[in-house]
Amino acid sequence: MKRLLKLPSKESPFVFLALAGIVMTMTFSAWNALLNNFAIENAAFTGAEIGTLQSIREIPGLLAFTAAFVLLILTEQVFAIIALSLLCIGVAITGFFPSVYGLYATTVLMSVGFHYYETINQSLSLQWFSKAEAPAQLGRLLAIKSLAALFTFAGIWLAFTVFEADYITVYMICGLLGLAITAWLATHKPEVSHVEVQHKKLILRKRYSLYYLLTFLSGARRQIFVVFAGFLMVEKFGYGVTEITALFMLNHVINLYLGPKIGAWIGRVGERRALTIEYTGLIFVFVGYALVETAEVAAVLYVIDHLFFAMAIALKTYFQKIADPKDIAGSMGVSFSINHIAAVVIPVIFGLIWLYDPSLVFYAGAAIACLSLILSRFVPVNYK
Repeated sequence: MKRLLKLPSKESPFVFLALAGIVMTMTFSAWNALLNNFAIENAAFTGAEIGTLQSIREIPGLLAFTAAFVLLILTEQVFAIIALSLLCIGVAITGFFPSVYGLYATTVLMSVGFHYYETINQSLSLQWFSKAEAPAQLGRLLAIKSLAALFTFAGIWLAFTVFEADYITVYMICGLLGLAITAWLATHKPEVSHVEVQHKKLILRKRYSLYYLLTFLSGARRQIFVVFAGFLMVEKFGYGVTEITALFMLNHVINLYLGPKIGAWIGRVGERRALTIEYTGLIFVFVGYALVETAEVAAVLYVIDHLFFAMAIALKTYFQKIADPKDIAGSMGVSFSINHIAAVVIPVIFGLIWLYDPSLVFYAGAAIACLSLILSRFVPVNYK
């Protein structure tokens, strides 16, 4: 824990990424933890509306390739600050619009900031960390974000159970605190050396095809977890805000401990083995979601599912190892858009399927994990 919190200097690239990650995690975690209950209790959402909202939320991710054009005008660091500000504002005002269209509107604002920030964050991480240190450093950043999420969920739990706060208050506090940290970041520029000058254009290369395919399937898998696994907990098993928040807290306690270890482990065993284990485990998890009949077993599956997200580090470091260093910025926007092709389509279509039979959504997730597993076997063991 001490190692995670030891910051080298205010101008360290790691500090910038860590604090920016804290802002992103705190604001998005608050939005996500409250979303299902807020939508059901205040806006009378069903599976169809939540699917539509999540599809709308992913549209800015589909348009992430436009980041390459913005970078013709702004530096990546300035763009990251602007994106974080939009994210914070979107979260801060969410509670004031408790209706279907109001929630759609605030979600779009929040999502524009979130997706542009994530695009730039991935680019900067792969540029600022060497290939040798990237897995371990990304693991440390994951642990720091888990710690931020843990404090956020603990605060939400206290707000609702002890202080009997309402949605407006919690959303506002998280959004404004994020804005304060973002303002500090805007005045502290990281000192970076030995970074390749990036191509100021979209990068789409045939030799990155396997990475693109795995990224596309990763987007589909993520949506089933983010949208429907959480909705299953609330709709089928009656989880309230405090139970959902406690479950999120448990997820991040585990990641806080295992995040750095998983990052270091990926550095030792390689990307192919890590991805193979991740996708094999996901097949069983999704089939479990389809069959589960008790709240306790569903919670166990949810925790295991979340744990596999830590192994997504392997997909990032795989790209770092095969990419031309000058391609990273231009490629991240493209890959982020590819990731969100499925993310825009799946929530609304699967939301309608959910109304017919929720288990079919998770069987489809198992099929996606199976295809990912097959493709992961083509990831090289040795890189030239």
